[in-house]
Parts: sequence; C-alpha cells; structure tokens
Amino acid sequence: MPPVLRQPVLWWVLGPSVVVLVVVAVILATRWGAILASQPAYLTTLVIVGVLGLLGAAHARWSVRVSARPLRGRAWVVTRRVLAAVGTLVLVVVLVLLRPLPATPNAVAAMAGTSTVAVIDSSSRIELVPRVRRARTGLVFFPGALVDPRAYVPLLERIAADGYTVDIVKPPFGIAFLAAGAPTGIIASHPSITRWVVGGHSLGGVAASSYAGADHHGVDGLVLWASYPNGSLAGNTSLLVTSVSASRDGLATPAKIEATKGRLPPDTRFVVVEGAVHSDFGDYGSQRGDGTATIPKLEAQRQIEQATVDLLLRVDRPPA
Repeated sequence: MPPVLRQPVLWWVLGPSVVVLVVVAVILATRWGAILASQPAYLTTLVIVGVLGLLGAAHARWSVRVSARPLRGRAWVVTRRVLAAVGTLVLVVVLVLLRPLPATPNAVAAMAGTSTVAVIDSSSRIELVPRVRRARTGLVFFPGALVDPRAYVPLLERIAADGYTVDIVKPPFGIAFLAAGAPTGIIASHPSITRWVVGGHSLGGVAASSYAGADHHGVDGLVLWASYPNGSLAGNTSLLVTSVSASRDGLATPAKIEATKGRLPPDTRFVVVEGAVHSDFGDYGSQRGDGTATIPKLEAQRQIEQATVDLLLRVDRPPA
C-alpha cells in the first residue's frame, strides 16, 4: 500500500464528496415524486450538487494517487480540507432540511382531475379549472413550507367544483416567500376573472397576507389556513378576510391565532375547526410538532372548504 493511503488523506479529500453523493442519492430515492412535482429549483440544486460531488470524488482520487507527500507542515492544505468538511456538513444539513413533505397517494391520484374540474400542471403552478360554470372570482393559493403542492389538490379541487378557478403556487424550495410575487402573473393570465382572493396554509398564508397588504390591485380577499400575518392589515377595511384554524394545531396554535387577531381587519371572520390539526389542511400525512386530531380528516376538510367557499361567495357577490 502506498504511504499516502496510510495517512488520513483519503478521508479528508474523498470523504466529503462521498457523503454528498450518498445524501443526494438518498433524497432522490425517498422523495423523487414530490421533488419532481415541485418547482424545479430543488431538483436542479440536487443535480448540480451531485455532479460536483462526482467531480470532487474523481479529483480526490487523482490527488491521492499522484501525491505521496506527507501532510506535516502543509497548514493550508489541512485548513482547506477542514473547511471542505465543514462546508459539506452545512450543505448536507440544508439539503436534508429542504426535503419536501410528500403528498399522499390520494392527493397524487387527484391530479388526474374530475368530471367537473380540469387539472393543469406546470413547473410553476397547478391550475384547477372548472369545466362548466366559472365564477368571476379566483383563488391563488400558497402551500405550507416544504409541502408538496399536490397535497392541496383534493381539498381545493372540491372548491373549484363550485366554479372557482384555483391556482396553487409552486414556490422554489417549497418556501412561499421565494414566490411572493407569483399572484401578479397568475392574475394577469386570467383576464376574464375580475375579483381575486389570495390565501395559503401556514407559511403560505403569511406570504399571501404580505401580498394582500402590499396594495396589489385586483386582490379583494384573503383566506388564512392555520396561519396569521406578520404585519398589520387592520387598517385595510376593503379586504375581506377569513381565518380558518384548528383547535388542536400544534404549530399555528390557538394561542398564536388569538394573539394575532388584532393584525387583521375588524370584520375578519374567524372559523375554528374543533378537533382538527395543522396537517388536516392538506393531504401530506402527519407533521412533526403537530397535535393529535380528534375528528376525521375529511370532516375537518369539509369545514375548511365551507369556510373558504363562504369567503369566495362574499368576494364574488359583494353587497350593493
């Protein structure tokens, strides 16, 4: 065995690349469907990181073979390898934390559409279009953080069946604020729809409230699912708002909803779904830190759907 292989060179040089390749492979293998269905930024990042890992591994093997010099006295080389190891650790942690929460098989099946709603899937959004009657009001919806956008199709499909066009935003890396301006392009692409509601689940609701509070033309309503605004919308009396929350939510807890009520307009309607939890607002399984539901998911979603449709009706048919 060459002297160099008896030194820790092989691990310091080759190790980070191997770790990155393994992590990328595991993420792709375990989240492939959700990654493919989401906005391409995360998949593109994984591919780039994987290619760099392959190149790094090839370079490391070449470096180890051609260099038999001892590491003693080569402070910069040691420092560089330590930095590479730390950088690899940070990169791996970020990639793992950005893994999407995959939609359930039921939600994936809903992407086929129904006899009353057509589903149009693209790289930036999922559009739910009523096949027959179309209201003059539409809904732009932001998913919760890291949640597969398909997870909201079953519930929102039932809303679209009532005649409302619904566009589900696919934010880069599953972070709604990275697509905060998405409603502008969506609204412009539907000239026949004259009134709009923006909304979202959890962090998606925060992004929607920020958009609604930025004096964007054409936004008449805001629906929050297990969410609340960061800033104050209390002075925006022309905005119709409905806040739908869950009594057993372990993330957007009832205490947080109560503490932020003053940030919303005085005529905001607050709907509490008794016995529901945070993950009842989508079809993506359970979520760490959430509470325990005491009612069936379908019953919770029926109430969420009804509260949302009630807001859309108010926006669609404002009082004279």
